[in-house]
Amino acid sequence: MPYDPNDEGWLEYHVTPRYLAGSTFTGDAALQPLLDVGWKLNHDEMGNVYVNAPDQTVRLGYLPEGDDDALWKITAYSDPFAMPRWLITFQDSTPTEIVADFTTALAAAYAEGPDSYLYYGNSDLAALDVGTPLAAAGWSHHYGAADVSFESPDGLAKVHLRRTRLDHTAEMTGHQERWLMLAGPPGDQWYATASSFTPEGLVAAMNTALTDPAPVIRYGDDLRRLPLQATATPVKPPVPTPLDVRRAQVANSRSTVAPSPAGARPFIPAPRPPSAPQVPRPGHSR
Repeated sequence: MPYDPNDEGWLEYHVTPRYLAGSTFTGDAALQPLLDVGWKLNHDEMGNVYVNAPDQTVRLGYLPEGDDDALWKITAYSDPFAMPRWLITFQDSTPTEIVADFTTALAAAYAEGPDSYLYYGNSDLAALDVGTPLAAAGWSHHYGAADVSFESPDGLAKVHLRRTRLDHTAEMTGHQERWLMLAGPPGDQWYATASSFTPEGLVAAMNTALTDPAPVIRYGDDLRRLPLQATATPVKPPVPTPLDVRRAQVANSRSTVAPSPAGARPFIPAPRPPSAPQVPRPGHSR
């Protein structure tokens, strides 16, 4: 659909809470933080996109044509020829801004070194500290024999930390997970997962992104996909500046200039002698 700022489908809305906003159906915003720091992008003939860290120790897949509904898969390797050390997934309905916040944190952690993005991810005590962003956002929590669960005040988002022993191979193949995030009304939920050994800082970044109170932008055509519990507020257009008003006045005056009388000869300026070609100054780019 061509862009028309006056079309209802293109009107901007602020949507809250962000975990009910749904996907933007483009991965660009979440890929960009990694591309900005020099990660390599490739794609296959089916349209799946792969982004690799310079040393190949972290790999991200954006998989619209993948084998399941996990649109995003991120893995990290202590040995590039071995099974991944950790795995994170985001389902295809995950709000893109949440994934983008995570990839931003991943890019920063990678710059800090292996201790930040590869190791220190299996301490029960530290794992409980990862729930701090949830508690700070007013989420309730429950300690069970097998897991710790956190729930948002509206009851529409939950985070589970499993405390039982898990099989690493099962985790790397997506059959088990240490952290499970669920958001949305019953029957219309998206999920994200993080395996054991995922550094606590990266899981904390996921939880921080989930609880960020800032609204996200969606458009008129997106509103029909929002659950009833989401709030969509029209974005007010900016107040025109004096310069905007002056430009509008000039544009209107040009459009109302009376046409020349019939038969009047148009003014044709006398030809000017050609000028000598200009030579760019040193250091000046034209």
